Amino acid sequence: MVGTNDSSQGTFILVGFSPRPHLESILFVVILVAYLLTLVGNTTIILVSRLDPHLHTPMYYFLTHLSYLDLSFTTSSIPQLLYNLHGPDKTISFTGCALQLFLFLALGGVECLLLAVMAYDRLVAICKPLHYMSIMGPRLCLGLVSVAWGCGVANSLAMSPVTLLLPRCGHRHVDHYLCEMPALIRMACVNTVPIEGTVFVLAVGIVLSPLVFILVSYGYIVRAVMQMRSASGRQKAFSTCGSHLTVVSLFYGTIIYMYMQLGNSSSQDQGKFLTLFYNIVTPLLNPLIYTLRNKEVKGALRRLTLGNLKK
Repeated sequence: MVGTNDSSQGTFILVGFSPRPHLESILFVVILVAYLLTLVGNTTIILVSRLDPHLHTPMYYFLTHLSYLDLSFTTSSIPQLLYNLHGPDKTISFTGCALQLFLFLALGGVECLLLAVMAYDRLVAICKPLHYMSIMGPRLCLGLVSVAWGCGVANSLAMSPVTLLLPRCGHRHVDHYLCEMPALIRMACVNTVPIEGTVFVLAVGIVLSPLVFILVSYGYIVRAVMQMRSASGRQKAFSTCGSHLTVVSLFYGTIIYMYMQLGNSSSQDQGKFLTLFYNIVTPLLNPLIYTLRNKEVKGALRRLTLGNLKK
């Protein structure tokens, strides 16, 4: 691999949406507004969950981490995209690219596992309601979140160097708006089949395994709910699970399509817009889903608002 990592000492050029310059100004405005709303929405969820004593439960502890993840995940790439859309400079340093790739993979992996943790939380709440608080104690909640963060970071530490150290033979143009793994793999000037196979195996562990766990958990949840005699109990159970299921559907619907199809034959333009949806639309919608569909969050917002007005 002599002379293959020359771009590590220079910069990359993020092609992004340059082939469609008429879209750049429109995308800049739309993405800027969406990014600001994402910051406001997820920060609101974090503050409400921390400030309202009624929300000091395991479910909202995990939701706070999800909102923090969404904030970090979006901020890891959207400011760079806005900078590139606003002017002619499309470059990013090798260090910036490496950091962007690491954060994108790490935070995405953590979110996969955190959604599985949240499914387990709902499973215990519905199937063992009388023992819920004793099972989901602070130590277990902290342990589950720590495992999610640890596995996500470890997965990124395994994937990022393998991707960045691929021989590129002087190629600097990344056909994407961020340093995303499939786009960087396509730049390589060697056979990438072994690397793609390794990535696929790791993706199965970090992406599909949590999804299988989520589906199995909801199988038990549906069975438990159908056995409830109270119609109001069934409605409440489906209501609390509905928000989580909606978030899971949005998240996995895009991430599986992106990362389980690394071949060159897939549409690169389609991949950019899917990544954009995954990177900005999903984090934007998550707070809305949990706010609009959740009476407890709406009640907490009302109490905090009225409390501030009385002061």
